[in-house]
Amino acid sequence: MNRKITREETMKLLFEMSINKYSPEELIESYLEANSELDQGLDIEYMKRVLNGILEHKENIDNTIKANLHNWKLGRVSKINLAILRVSTYELLYEDNIPKAVSINEAVEMSKKYSDYKSVSFINGVLDKIEKRDSESK
Repeated sequence: MNRKITREETMKLLFEMSINKYSPEELIESYLEANSELDQGLDIEYMKRVLNGILEHKENIDNTIKANLHNWKLGRVSKINLAILRVSTYELLYEDNIPKAVSINEAVEMSKKYSDYKSVSFINGVLDKIEKRDSESK
């Protein structure tokens, strides 16, 4: 199972959910039908857990992101950057088995691939603050 690809595909599904308002189950089912060649390497359980976890903890995740934005409002963050931030913030707060540095690095890599160059440092800075505050509170 390739966690990197699964994380990236999960972010894409979360982005699509923000536009089309599908449930995670509908979206994953549709995704697997359309991308059957990819699903051999995907960790579908992780994908379901993260998408459902983000929905379940959305208020806390968004409040955590908001608290770590400097001179920004959540509404100004692009949908793609917000999807990247939500996936990584979920991992930082709720997935203890994933190293924090890996989650942040993967988010930075996704921002390089799917967003503009300014977003890389923005996403890295927000997630670094979240990780530091979370580590201090434990």
